[in-house]
Amino acid sequence: MDKIEIYQSILERDKNNHQVQFLLGEEYLKSGQLSQALHAFSLALKEGDPSLEEAVLTALHNYHHPSGAPVNSDELDDRSSVSEAVPAPEEKERTKGFQVIQGRKQENVISLENRIPKKVTFDDVGGLGDLKKTIEMKIIKPFMNPGLFAKFRKKAGGGILLYGPPGCGKTYIAKATAGECRANFYPIHISEILDPYVGVSEQNLHNAFETARGNAPAVVFFDELDALGYSRSKSRSDVMRPLVDTMLNELQSVESTNEKLLIIGATNMPWDVDDAFKRPGRFDKLVFVPPPDREARKLIFQLKLSGRPVEKGIVYEVLADRTPLYSGADIENTVEIAAEKVLAEIMEDGRERLITMDDLLDAIHLTKPTTIEWLSTIKNYIKYGNQGGIYHEAAAYIRENL
Repeated sequence: MDKIEIYQSILERDKNNHQVQFLLGEEYLKSGQLSQALHAFSLALKEGDPSLEEAVLTALHNYHHPSGAPVNSDELDDRSSVSEAVPAPEEKERTKGFQVIQGRKQENVISLENRIPKKVTFDDVGGLGDLKKTIEMKIIKPFMNPGLFAKFRKKAGGGILLYGPPGCGKTYIAKATAGECRANFYPIHISEILDPYVGVSEQNLHNAFETARGNAPAVVFFDELDALGYSRSKSRSDVMRPLVDTMLNELQSVESTNEKLLIIGATNMPWDVDDAFKRPGRFDKLVFVPPPDREARKLIFQLKLSGRPVEKGIVYEVLADRTPLYSGADIENTVEIAAEKVLAEIMEDGRERLITMDDLLDAIHLTKPTTIEWLSTIKNYIKYGNQGGIYHEAAAYIRENL
């Protein structure tokens, strides 16, 4: 039984499995059955999954007839084809779909839209000057100056693992890094990868990398990497092992190149990430993302209070001084508590008033930084399991702040 028959058998049991519909379309393309492939792709796109849309467009972009001719416009205009599932140009502003543009070598080349419409840069990140300098030296300069680094046989791209307490902006830092590198940004969520059918998760992961490689320079971002690359030595099940193996192969393989491809992972629990991910050539640079510093906390308070009814004279410097070790999420929670207190009083006595400095200070008094538990946990790993000094940045932060 070939792959087409296998996928058809699966779809007989589950007609709404859009991932399998896409894989079926890919197999039809490989065998030169374009009309069947377009029909399968159109069914796969009915759910509106952006990752599937990108994969379909990449597959069509790379497709040639057995005769060597590219896809022509007549075939793409067929009513049963994937073109019905792709938004028209006038729909572009209200959809997250794709557009067909004129290519340089082919009559019709399907191109991906940038998934991040506005480039976030370090100018949008308040404070964290030391972290920005670290990322600039370890990531951005090698990526932006590949010729210089090539002279020293240092390649651009590679893998970076951001780790730190939850709620401290690792995802935002990754977006800003992509913006500084002037690269496409592809966030990959584990929900987009995992599939209950054998082999489909691995294929989804491969498709994600192939899409990024086809649109280099690009930054691929994996949030919660510990969920995707959980340590095989700690796992009691072999279910995730093939996916871990596939991820390792995509990071470093003789069959493909990740030149001009920067892979960034983020995790709250670096100790749970498989050690094979942290060896040279994969996620070989670990960057500690600490709780926001004083300047960053001040800016976060200003941001979270913006647009709320707040009295004049809020001293943001004092709020920042009273919240050491607070994460961005902790500060947001503090502002929410203050707002809830004011709303409760208004509902009780019927008199409106503004959020005051005292309300905010009272809310700070009622809360504690959630980062302390994480810092205490990694402190134990630093003490007993910091072979090679991979957590040296976190160790230095703890010495200075705890």
